[in-house]
Amino acid sequence: MSEYRETISLPVSEQYNGVRIDRFLAEEAENLTRSMAQKLCDSGLVMVGQKRIGKSYKLSAGEVVLACIPQPEQLEITAEDIPLDIVYEDSSLLVVNKPKGMVVHPAPGNPNGTLVNALLHHCGDSLSGINGVIRPGIVHRIDKDTSGLLIVAKNDVAHVGLAKQISEHSFTREYESIVYYGFNDDEGTVDAPIGRHPKERKKQAINGSNPRKAITHYTVIGRYDGFTHLRLRLETGRTHQIRVHMAHIHHPVVGDPVYGPQKVITETQGQCLHARKIGFVHPETGEYLEFQSDLPEYFTRFLAKLKPKE
Repeated sequence: MSEYRETISLPVSEQYNGVRIDRFLAEEAENLTRSMAQKLCDSGLVMVGQKRIGKSYKLSAGEVVLACIPQPEQLEITAEDIPLDIVYEDSSLLVVNKPKGMVVHPAPGNPNGTLVNALLHHCGDSLSGINGVIRPGIVHRIDKDTSGLLIVAKNDVAHVGLAKQISEHSFTREYESIVYYGFNDDEGTVDAPIGRHPKERKKQAINGSNPRKAITHYTVIGRYDGFTHLRLRLETGRTHQIRVHMAHIHHPVVGDPVYGPQKVITETQGQCLHARKIGFVHPETGEYLEFQSDLPEYFTRFLAKLKPKE
């Protein structure tokens, strides 16, 4: 078998004059995300003329881009027969209701028992090879101790289509959370860039290392003594975005051991944050789909203990 799945040749039209090559490849090549395009450039697999090109190279109209697409690697992760709460499934994708405490993807310290281990067993041979690795297409993630809805792509077409919707902010992601303290306004927006914390590797921070634009919209659902029940809509999807943004405006998420107060509330077993709603255009049928998940028991139990604000 060839080490390359295919070699593509793409002429650069006038509309891409001055555009970065990674963006061009993501938009013009089939089944290629921008992150995969960047990896191809970093690996020396993209050429213009006879020259290997870096991901930040800006194109000129009339040039021809040649890219070698490698065969996807097999993922060295064990399939495990772990029960999944599947809200929706077809041949292209599935929507899973992830429980609190489940890690999405294996990593050092969490090699087993993850959502991906379960998906490898459930999906069998129906897997995406996107980004150069054969695995269930994790298009977006939620934290281990965040519960709720997560979408998974089964093939490259679905993965690219969903990733594009996320990058264009047309993908609906709504959460509910209980946070500390009261709000004067009924709704608002936090617009503050997020990057890796300069000193603590596992944390994110406002204006941290290589900060990226981050926007969270919030609406008050209920007011309680010392706490507020919020609905939150993500416009962007940065790591720990809601948790960092809420802490930034001095309303940390209840139970958050990383960004919350030093004396953390432990009965919620982690942050009180639930991915309640997800909505998207099906990347193959064009139909708009929307799904909601009931608030889990840990959330409603804590909420029932709070005293409504008069």
